Amino acid sequence: MKRNFTPKVLTANDLLLGDVIYRDLRGGWTRDHVSAELFDGEQRAKAALAAAQSEAATVVGPYLADARMGPSGPEPTHFREAFRTRGPSNYAHGKQVEHV
Repeated sequence: MKRNFTPKVLTANDLLLGDVIYRDLRGGWTRDHVSAELFDGEQRAKAALAAAQSEAATVVGPYLADARMGPSGPEPTHFREAFRTRGPSNYAHGKQVEHV
Protein backbone atom coordinates (compact mmCIF):
# COMPACT_ATOMS: atom_id res chain seq x y z
CA MET A 1 0.00 0.00 0.00
CA LYS A 2 1.42 3.36 -1.04
CA ARG A 3 1.80 5.97 1.69
CA ASN A 4 0.43 9.45 1.12
CA PHE A 5 3.07 12.06 0.39
CA THR A 6 3.79 14.45 3.24
CA PRO A 7 5.57 17.83 2.84
CA LYS A 8 9.35 17.65 2.69
CA VAL A 9 12.49 19.75 2.55
CA LEU A 10 15.56 18.74 0.59
CA THR A 11 18.64 18.50 2.79
CA ALA A 12 22.27 17.46 2.36
CA ASN A 13 25.72 18.31 3.69
CA ASP A 14 28.01 20.89 2.14
CA LEU A 15 30.89 18.98 0.54
CA LEU A 16 33.65 21.35 1.62
CA LEU A 17 32.43 22.56 5.02
CA GLY A 18 30.31 19.62 6.14
CA ASP A 19 27.48 21.93 7.24
CA VAL A 20 23.87 20.82 6.99
CA ILE A 21 22.26 22.64 4.07
CA TYR A 22 18.78 22.91 2.58
CA ARG A 23 17.47 23.62 -0.93
CA ASP A 24 16.00 27.12 -0.97
CA LEU A 25 13.24 28.68 -3.09
CA ARG A 26 15.75 29.94 -5.68
CA GLY A 27 17.18 26.46 -6.28
CA GLY A 28 20.35 27.25 -4.32
CA TRP A 29 21.42 26.06 -0.88
CA THR A 30 20.97 27.66 2.55
CA ARG A 31 22.12 26.73 6.04
CA ASP A 32 18.88 28.09 7.51
CA HIS A 33 16.06 25.51 7.75
CA VAL A 34 13.32 28.14 7.77
CA SER A 35 14.60 29.44 4.41
CA ALA A 36 14.25 26.01 2.80
CA GLU A 37 11.70 25.28 0.11
CA LEU A 38 8.84 23.15 1.41
CA PHE A 39 7.84 20.63 -1.25
CA ASP A 40 4.17 19.71 -1.04
CA GLY A 41 4.13 17.64 -4.23
CA GLU A 42 5.89 14.32 -4.67
CA GLN A 43 6.94 14.87 -8.29
CA ARG A 44 8.59 18.24 -7.62
CA ALA A 45 10.32 16.85 -4.54
CA LYS A 46 11.70 13.87 -6.46
CA ALA A 47 12.84 16.11 -9.32
CA ALA A 48 14.67 18.38 -6.86
CA LEU A 49 16.29 15.35 -5.23
CA ALA A 50 17.44 14.01 -8.61
CA ALA A 51 18.95 17.41 -9.44
CA ALA A 52 20.74 17.55 -6.08
CA GLN A 53 22.15 14.05 -6.58
CA SER A 54 23.89 15.36 -9.70
CA GLU A 55 25.64 18.10 -7.67
CA ALA A 56 28.40 15.85 -6.34
CA ALA A 57 30.92 18.71 -6.48
CA THR A 58 28.78 20.72 -4.03
CA VAL A 59 26.73 18.43 -1.78
CA VAL A 60 26.94 15.04 -0.09
CA GLY A 61 24.06 12.72 0.73
CA PRO A 62 21.00 14.70 -0.35
CA TYR A 63 17.64 13.35 0.83
CA LEU A 64 14.07 14.44 1.44
CA ALA A 65 13.11 15.04 5.07
CA ASP A 66 9.59 15.40 6.48
CA ALA A 67 8.68 18.94 7.47
CA ARG A 68 5.67 21.17 8.05
CA MET A 69 5.05 24.86 7.60
CA GLY A 70 5.52 26.80 10.81
CA PRO A 71 5.06 30.48 11.60
CA SER A 72 8.55 31.40 10.33
CA GLY A 73 8.95 28.78 7.60
CA PRO A 74 9.47 25.02 7.35
CA GLU A 75 9.94 23.15 10.61
CA PRO A 76 11.26 19.59 11.04
CA THR A 77 8.78 16.95 12.16
CA HIS A 78 11.33 14.40 13.36
CA PHE A 79 13.79 14.80 16.25
CA ARG A 80 16.73 13.80 14.03
CA GLU A 81 16.05 16.65 11.64
CA ALA A 82 15.46 19.09 14.51
CA PHE A 83 18.84 18.02 15.89
CA ARG A 84 20.51 18.61 12.50
CA THR A 85 19.20 22.20 12.40
CA ARG A 86 21.24 23.02 15.51
CA GLY A 87 24.62 22.11 14.03
CA PRO A 88 27.47 19.97 15.38
CA SER A 89 26.91 18.51 18.83
CA ASN A 90 30.43 17.87 20.09
CA TYR A 91 31.18 21.50 21.07
CA ALA A 92 29.95 24.98 20.28
CA HIS A 93 30.87 25.85 16.70
CA GLY A 94 28.96 26.48 13.53
CA LYS A 95 25.30 27.22 14.23
CA GLN A 96 25.71 26.52 17.95
CA VAL A 97 27.91 29.59 18.50
CA GLU A 98 24.78 31.73 18.25
CA HIS A 99 23.13 29.78 21.09
CA VAL A 100 26.01 29.86 23.58
